[in-house]
Amino acid sequence: MMPRAAAEGEREIESLEAFDAVTATHTSLDGWTVQSVDLSGRVAALETLGVSGAVFLGCTMSYSLAEDLTERGALVFPKLPQLAFNPYRASLYTAAELYDAQLDGGHYAQSSDARVFEWFASLGSVPPIQASLAMSLHDHAISDALDETWGVAEAKRSVGVMGGHATGRDEQTYIDAVHLGCSLASAGFVVATGGGPGSMEAANLGALLAGRKDRLDGVLAQLSHVPSFKPDISAWAQVAFDVLATLDACDTAKQDANSIGVPTWFYGHEPPNVFARRIAKFFSNAIREDTLLQRCRAGIIYLPGAAGTVQEIFQTATRNYYASADEDVTPLILVGHDHWTKKLPAWPLLNSLGADRAMGANLHLVDSIPEALNVLVG
Repeated sequence: MMPRAAAEGEREIESLEAFDAVTATHTSLDGWTVQSVDLSGRVAALETLGVSGAVFLGCTMSYSLAEDLTERGALVFPKLPQLAFNPYRASLYTAAELYDAQLDGGHYAQSSDARVFEWFASLGSVPPIQASLAMSLHDHAISDALDETWGVAEAKRSVGVMGGHATGRDEQTYIDAVHLGCSLASAGFVVATGGGPGSMEAANLGALLAGRKDRLDGVLAQLSHVPSFKPDISAWAQVAFDVLATLDACDTAKQDANSIGVPTWFYGHEPPNVFARRIAKFFSNAIREDTLLQRCRAGIIYLPGAAGTVQEIFQTATRNYYASADEDVTPLILVGHDHWTKKLPAWPLLNSLGADRAMGANLHLVDSIPEALNVLVG
């Protein structure tokens, strides 16, 4: 991947190429932040630069260089030892990165994603302060990376698709979610999910298939051979990577930007799906939920789900209830009349909250995917 060019007014350096470009035209790094860059080969350049007011986050450098930068007024955040992740990372994740060991011929249990979850689970309910700091730094870095790739303009055309993680690939709800993601992406929306398995995976997959619906039935048939991530995550992920390999043999440029997954290690027993082209994985589920829901400005579609989906319904409903302007209200579309009025009767309460409020006109209960799409695209 080519290094990302700095936007106008942006003062972040996240690659060696960007460092060289900035230092070629600047004599001082005052006000700049250098993040996760190997600076071991740029000692001479740094010696001639003004660094007072500069911030260095987790950069590779010698102790003597770090000491020199600090003495000259820079703020240097050192790398943190014995971590299974980089708390200062400068980019979002990819599926290949999270499933690295499996793609190298191993198993999911050996992967980066599994190792981070094992570390997280070992901390207990009250993590040591060093671990809490590392996780907070990581989640801040992910939020920053997400800001750079999922800005205000894209958020206005982003639709969240929420639903159960336990939905099997051979179930009708999964198939419906694939069609939903495909139709949304084909209509120009960005499809955003919680990044996990089940309905979330289905929606991200559907977005990837936008523009090539002729592949949809074949892909679904291939995935149905391993319908669930239980009991074998490796087998579940491998068939998905096999699907990606066949899809990536075609031109996927148009699909790379229309699918986002936002999973969390808080629910680390749910593996991330591999079909989201951009993966923003957080430790904090609270930050993850808020980040995902508040960026889906075009609307949020709730497929049948359980406790997590109910939480997401009312988290957005609360923001809508207290919205200061009509344009700040996000349309909420619940799919499945029986599910949301009888099995988990969230709709009656939601409808009552919306009475005499701007959010009321933006609440919709439908029974099918075409009806949900009609709310957004007419």
